[in-house]
Amino acid sequence: MIQYQYDNKNIIKKRAYITQEFMKLSPNIKSKRIKEISPEDIKILFELYDKVFLNKHLENNFPGNFKFSLSKRMTRSAGLTLCPKNIGERKPEEVIIEIRIGVNFFFQYHLLERDKKVCEIQSHHALEALQLVLEHEICHVIEFIYFHQSSCKGNQFKTIARNLFGHTSSYHELPSNREIAKEKFNLHIGDKITFDFEEKILEGMIYAINKRATVMVPDKKGQYADKEGNKYNKYYVPVGKIKKCEIKG
Repeated sequence: MIQYQYDNKNIIKKRAYITQEFMKLSPNIKSKRIKEISPEDIKILFELYDKVFLNKHLENNFPGNFKFSLSKRMTRSAGLTLCPKNIGERKPEEVIIEIRIGVNFFFQYHLLERDKKVCEIQSHHALEALQLVLEHEICHVIEFIYFHQSSCKGNQFKTIARNLFGHTSSYHELPSNREIAKEKFNLHIGDKITFDFEEKILEGMIYAINKRATVMVPDKKGQYADKEGNKYNKYYVPVGKIKKCEIKG
C-alpha cells in the first residue's frame, strides 16, 4: 500500500513542478490554457505524477495496463476511473484501468470569471484544474489496485487524497455548460428562442442545456408530444447560435 504523506507546502511545490515539466513534454499543451488535448497528454501527465508524487510506485508495482481517454459528453464529472468489476479474480497483468477526462470543462475554463475550486483547492488556470482532477482519479486508481473497489465517499479514499494531494473534498466547481449559457448568453431552460436551420429561422423552447441546447420546436408532424398533445421536433443547437425572443408588451 502507498504510504506517502506530504505537507501542503511540498504538495504545492510538486504540483507546480509537474505543471512546468508537462508543458515541456506535452505534444498539445504548451501553456496553462487548454485548447487541444489528446489521450497521450493525459498519459504523460499521469506518468509525471507517478514519478514526482509516488516515486514510480505504479510503474514498478502494477503489472497491468492503464488506458487514457477523453469525453465531450461528460457534463457533471470532470474525470472518471473505470476498472473491471472482477479485478480481484483476474491475473494482475490482464487488468486494464481506464482514466477518462471530460475535456469540455477545461476548454471552457476561461469563459467565466469566478473561483474554480477542485477538491476544495482553488485552481488558477485550466491546466492546474486538469491536474487536480487527475489527482482525484489517481486516488481511485490506488484504491482499485489495492482494495479492488473505490469510493470517494469512503474514509479510506479521503485519507489517501488528503495525504497525497491535500484534497479535502471530492467535488469540483468548474464552469458547467448550463452555467455558461446562463451567465455568458443569458439563456435558461424554458426560454423561447430562435435559431437558423437550413436557411430557415425556427422558433422553439429550450428544454435542456448540456454540451448544446436541446430545443423543442412546435411541428404538427413532430415525433414528440407533450401532455396536451402538442407535437414537437427536437434540435441540438450550439448556445452561441441561439437568439432569445423579444418579450412583447
